[in-house]
Amino acid sequence: MSITSALFTGVSGLLNNGEAMNVIGNNLSNINTIGFKSGRTLFSDMLSANIGNNSQIGRGTQLQKVENNFSQGSFESTENTTDLAIQGNSFFALGKPAGNAAVATQNAAFLTRAGAFHVDSSLHLVNPDGYQVLDTAGNPILFQSTPGVPATDFSKIIKIEPNGLITYLAKDGISTLYYSATGAGVPAVAANAAAAQKIAVVSAVDATGLEKAGGTLFKPTTASGVPAAAFTLAGNTANATTESMLSNNLEMSNVDMAGQFVKMITTQRAYSANSKTITTTDEMMQEALSLKR
Repeated sequence: MSITSALFTGVSGLLNNGEAMNVIGNNLSNINTIGFKSGRTLFSDMLSANIGNNSQIGRGTQLQKVENNFSQGSFESTENTTDLAIQGNSFFALGKPAGNAAVATQNAAFLTRAGAFHVDSSLHLVNPDGYQVLDTAGNPILFQSTPGVPATDFSKIIKIEPNGLITYLAKDGISTLYYSATGAGVPAVAANAAAAQKIAVVSAVDATGLEKAGGTLFKPTTASGVPAAAFTLAGNTANATTESMLSNNLEMSNVDMAGQFVKMITTQRAYSANSKTITTTDEMMQEALSLKR
């Protein structure tokens, strides 16, 4: 291997281990971020060079992929009915902030595992950044407010069931209704429960194919396998068995602090080793130049 190649190999190790340290640092900085999914760096070797006699010498390393880890985080109990966690592999579906625009297809929604929701001043169910939670028809969840009709006007959410069915109390302080459709409700009786719209969940065939969009949001990509189909009551409702919504709970970050510190030490040592490779190669180059003189 030439001295130049040795230098390039060491530099590739420095650059890519530096990026790995960035990923570890980002994981640790988000250890208390609700719904955060940690990342990991996957390395691969670079194309080797033939040196004869059926022998090859490597040319260093490259960052193959930064892959998100979608293992489920631990749940933390809260006092808010609208704090939700999903027991299972699916995601909450959100639409853009402001307005009241429906989302036509599942792969056009923002996806998240962070269920810190609340009802805003316009009576939409939203996340802390104002993204609107979608129902199983792909519409933003909007509660009814019709002045002069206190029996159906929204007052507060009192229950969210494992399948995403929302029960709310009317302004009369007595009537309870199911959220049924955007701006509407129906009396909370068993006959209405099956047909009522619920908080939507969306599944990804390959969650590692999702693209981070910031704010614990993900955007579907072709590789993720999120259906390019419309929302449906049957297809986007949590079945309350393998997929359940837990009210008064939040899913915390899945970052393993101890594991990340072990990776940090290993990565730091790899970085130092590559730095030493460059230093040694530089010394060899200086020696060669001295011999030439």
